[in-house]
Amino acid sequence: MRRILSGAIAIIVCTVGSPRVSLAQCTANGAPANCGVPGSVSMTAGRVVRLQMSAGSTPLTAPTTSDFDAGFNSTTGPTFTVSANAAWTLHIRAASAVWTATNTSPGAPARANKPATDLQWSLASGGGFAALTTTDANLISGTATVSSAATLYFQTLYNWTLDTPGNYSLSIVLTLTSP
Repeated sequence: MRRILSGAIAIIVCTVGSPRVSLAQCTANGAPANCGVPGSVSMTAGRVVRLQMSAGSTPLTAPTTSDFDAGFNSTTGPTFTVSANAAWTLHIRAASAVWTATNTSPGAPARANKPATDLQWSLASGGGFAALTTTDANLISGTATVSSAATLYFQTLYNWTLDTPGNYSLSIVLTLTSP
């Protein structure tokens, strides 16, 4: 009996000693019975941006004798799509000042100092090309949008006496910001 009584006292102490949370309540009687309790919700929507690209890597067109004579050739790059809930800017830059070069022909080492500026970019296939540097350049800007798409075009510069046989690559950095 003593054990049962102590258990009952413990339950009463726990129930009485527990803090109660005050919540909104309402009571309704009768039919139909309706009861409404006011409440609210809140959220903070930050800036959200998304950059999608049709390809993560673009193989540049291999140069021909005509390209060396002209000093360049052209390649269509990736199409990118921006989605944003606020104003945005897409920047472009080279990850390094020079291309990575790998030798492919004995006795003719690849050009180890081919500058990033030998790759030019534009949003128009016909020109207005700008040299790629290691400093962010504004590629395109816009306002809040579900989908804004554009294609990137490249021109690669070639020089008969400087651009020796080899495999060349250059990393490009696209940065989407929403100030």
